Amino acid sequence: MDVFINDMGTFLPNLPVGNEAIENVLGSINNNNGSSKIKRIVLKSNQIKTRYYALDSETGHLTHTNAQLTARAIEGLAPYEGFSVRDIQCLACGTSSPDILFPGHALMVCGELGLPPCEVVTTSGICLAGMGAFKYAWMNVLSGASENAVATGSELASSLLRAPFMKPLHAESAGEALEREPIRAFDADFLRWMLSDGAGAAFLSNRPNQGKISLRVDWIDTLTYSGELPTCMYGGGVQQPDGGIVGWRDGERITPAQRAYLFAIRQDIRLLDQNIVNTMGRALSATISKHGLSPENIDWFLPHYSSAYFRPRFYEEMKRIGFEIPEEKWFTNLSEKGNTGSAAIFIIIEELFASGRLEPGQKLLCFIPESGRFSHCFMMLTVV
Repeated sequence: MDVFINDMGTFLPNLPVGNEAIENVLGSINNNNGSSKIKRIVLKSNQIKTRYYALDSETGHLTHTNAQLTARAIEGLAPYEGFSVRDIQCLACGTSSPDILFPGHALMVCGELGLPPCEVVTTSGICLAGMGAFKYAWMNVLSGASENAVATGSELASSLLRAPFMKPLHAESAGEALEREPIRAFDADFLRWMLSDGAGAAFLSNRPNQGKISLRVDWIDTLTYSGELPTCMYGGGVQQPDGGIVGWRDGERITPAQRAYLFAIRQDIRLLDQNIVNTMGRALSATISKHGLSPENIDWFLPHYSSAYFRPRFYEEMKRIGFEIPEEKWFTNLSEKGNTGSAAIFIIIEELFASGRLEPGQKLLCFIPESGRFSHCFMMLTVV
């Protein structure tokens, strides 16, 4: 049985926020001491021009919950004439930033939409949380358990990037180091100037659209190197000198100073720089071998990378393993939409799907890395 993406929906909250207005919305830290210098270096590296926040620009208060962002993306789906969201048979939702610890995020989305009884599953993680949901939805339809399914990825990162959640930075001294070694910009402030909010949804069915294109899901491969490598990106914990993570529930091992910023998003940037590219090459090599891939047969390459800093490095790694895809075949919208984590690949696919640039028979190779503990996903889609 084949499974098809018949429609994509996205929701990006409020108006786009330009680089000059980020701190107006998120608030400033450390009295703006050195902030503009770090911000300039990081934004030059990631090349993001605009992003979206589910925050009131005047008060900094939330305008949407994560469940609401996700529900709005699902409501944007229009796969068939006469179809409504109440006809969804399986709902799979992934996120790294749920509104509450439990019940699961997907259950909260189901409640937000007021759906009738249906199968619902939540997947967690970071950037691969959305693909975990997508793969569950795909396998559900592929197995015949459901005739249709909706998969989502969504993030509400801005809530954790607001000034009260960010540890003050000694930015003036850090700025001097950044000039000498740009990768250190990631250490200081990277995620604050890059992550943004949004949601994406995919409608999957066992029948293609009539009279317009669909995307057939050919395969989805996910590999993790967490058995070999330590934690790189995390929240709700504190990293120890030996690299181990103490989680939020182990309170007696967390100091009062650490507790104040326990749910801030952290990333070990040196570990990221050392491992994200080479593990991508290993995962892609395994996928090439498994499916007999040839770069000449790829019409579009849809990469979700966290920053434009990594784009040339991924490209060189693909060349190194003999799988060069010319950059004119690459499609991404990072500079306009920002890094929306688990929602990003949905938002990328939706824009290309709606662009009028796809033709039957074309092959789309999607790439989604995750730095949490170094995992990678590749997905092949065919336009029909």
